[in-house]
Amino acid sequence: MVTAGVVAFLLVAGGVLLWIAYRKLDGNIRTDSATDRLLAKLEAERPSRTAGAQGAENILLIGSDDRSGANGSYGGESGTQRSDTTILLHLSADRKHATAVSVPRDVMVSVPACEKPDGTRSKPGLMQFNWAFETGGPACSIRTVEQLSGIRIDHYVILDFSGFKTMVDAIGGVEVCVPQPIHDKDAKLDLPAGRQTLHGEQALGYVRARESLGDGSDTQRVGRQQQFLAALVRKVESQGVLLNPARLWPVLDAATSSVRADGGLSSLGALYDLTQDLRGIPSSDVVLLTVPRRPYRYDSDRDEFVQPQTTQLFTALRDDRPVAVRPPGSTPSPSAGPDTGQGTDPSPGAGSAEAAFARATATASPSAGVSPTFEGRTADVDACVQH
Repeated sequence: MVTAGVVAFLLVAGGVLLWIAYRKLDGNIRTDSATDRLLAKLEAERPSRTAGAQGAENILLIGSDDRSGANGSYGGESGTQRSDTTILLHLSADRKHATAVSVPRDVMVSVPACEKPDGTRSKPGLMQFNWAFETGGPACSIRTVEQLSGIRIDHYVILDFSGFKTMVDAIGGVEVCVPQPIHDKDAKLDLPAGRQTLHGEQALGYVRARESLGDGSDTQRVGRQQQFLAALVRKVESQGVLLNPARLWPVLDAATSSVRADGGLSSLGALYDLTQDLRGIPSSDVVLLTVPRRPYRYDSDRDEFVQPQTTQLFTALRDDRPVAVRPPGSTPSPSAGPDTGQGTDPSPGAGSAEAAFARATATASPSAGVSPTFEGRTADVDACVQH
């Protein structure tokens, strides 16, 4: 009787503790109801899923450079924000492949009319991509991505500077390879050359640094961000974080406290399901790349998409087909075809994003449905080994 009583007490106590933990984590998550309402109002304008992609999921990851609150120490105007980093994460229907596609912040795109925070509507126009987030928040960024790609965004997650630092610290830092010493006052970064583990503030500075590294372009910064994400994936997999409750708890606590998400993803159950989906994908099948780009023909400080490769990439994702990548700087695949210069016209007055995408898919190339091999990397490749 005593043994049975002790066991019963432990079961009840354990159940209470689990309930308390669940309530805490579930209560951490912030739902972006305003964005959900805006997208619901515009449902008729949003793309539908293709027949070949049933069961696949597309999640837009938005890194905001919001300078309000705890982020005020990073300078800039308080309360302003743009999408400093935007990644389209595609999970295949069979959950055997994941493709993370970075959208360059400086690429020139047609942004649709969007509702502003004050209730007024902006005018559609040609502008650099990260202005969409500043103009109309996440809903405007999502609509811009959907209209330029034809891909339905199922969920979105927004992470700011402070949230990023918290996430990195929760997994014990991320190892990177620094080819040359870095001294960047703006990014608050001072690193020697070599392999090293970066924690919160240093990690944030590393993925934000631009002017002091390489050629100072956003393209190279995106490459470093992808290498960092690949290292993060390897860290989580190698240490069994997703299978170890003691290590998983701080990660879940940090994750749920650091993000804003849509209503369909802002519950612990939904995040757990997503975690289980990701756990089964080996790092060799996690692909990271950037939408093919080149300097904008009217302003070399901006970018424009390269056709027909951009259309081929988005078509592959819409049809839930794996995307093949080759190391940056290596010889391109012959199947990529010549750059015809057709597709989205980046010149002023090019028209709506819908019309631009229609022109791209109609004129880019007869092989638009055939995916070439793109410049990119898989998450299992260690950047330090390459150096």
